[in-house]
Amino acid sequence: MMGFIWFWLVAVMIVGYVVLDGFDLGVGMLHLFLPRDEAERRASLRSIGPVWDGNEVWLLAGGGTLYFAFPLLYASAFSGFYLPLMIVLWLLILRGVSLELRNHLDVGVWRTLLDRLFGIASALLAVFFGAALANVIRGVPLQADGYFFLPLWTNWKPGATPGILDWYTVIGGLVALVALTLHGALWLTIKVSGELEQRARRAVRPLWLGLCALTLASLAATIAVRPQTLDNYYRYPFTFVVPVGVLASLAGIWLWNAKGQALKAFLASCVYLFFMLAGACWGLYPTLLPASTDSALDITLGRAISGPHTLKVGLVWWLLGMALAVSYVVFVYSRFGGKADAIPNEH
Repeated sequence: MMGFIWFWLVAVMIVGYVVLDGFDLGVGMLHLFLPRDEAERRASLRSIGPVWDGNEVWLLAGGGTLYFAFPLLYASAFSGFYLPLMIVLWLLILRGVSLELRNHLDVGVWRTLLDRLFGIASALLAVFFGAALANVIRGVPLQADGYFFLPLWTNWKPGATPGILDWYTVIGGLVALVALTLHGALWLTIKVSGELEQRARRAVRPLWLGLCALTLASLAATIAVRPQTLDNYYRYPFTFVVPVGVLASLAGIWLWNAKGQALKAFLASCVYLFFMLAGACWGLYPTLLPASTDSALDITLGRAISGPHTLKVGLVWWLLGMALAVSYVVFVYSRFGGKADAIPNEH
């Protein structure tokens, strides 16, 4: 029972990070081309200014929860994914530095460089996060001791000796890229006004169409690469509510954006991300990290879980910590209302 609880607690942390930090990654990607002048660029950045660094705390909390509850999984994943994790770390650093330094430099060429770094780092983070999830679903070449090594790529095919990048993980990266860009565009329709808001609203349609196509492609590819992901759904048919929720949330995004109901469209995007990630977790359960060579080497819930006393004590502290984190999120977002309007004469 404790294993089941902690599996879904980790899943909640991951979903919380993607939903909250996802929109400011999306704003970062849109920052490359959506704002047309300095006033609009400032408005775009102000739309995430008070919350972006707090959103990233969920990533740290998720990593800490993973380390605490499933130490074998943490050790194994960090051994094999060392290269992409280092890349992600540097991208997070570049993204934070570019945001902070931009406000302290009044030189056009440096601002342009930092804007580009912010957008490119945001886009690459989305791609790497999507590819990482696809790697977990596809499976990795686990050894008997629980460790593995993944090169950046091999023959671009899923199989017994895959790389970090292949055709399947590239699809996963593209789904994340488009989904989070759409998430960011919907956030901008809430937080900015004027021409920038209208451009953000117009960007939703092509992004939505691309996301629908990629969602169907990713579902078909997942079934082809790892058909076992359907086992839990067939065992518990009521869980087919997950793909229904994905389709319903996509329909909600289109409908409410067309009606100009920005908040409802954004919440529908949150629901889409929730169902996509929850569906992936449910397709894997109780496996935490599948082996691409031999299913007997899979890192499962039973193998990776910490001791029962540790989990019981940790659950108390986790609940206290989450109560503080949720209270902080509610307070910050309740205080951060209204539009981050462009101010043309601001310097």
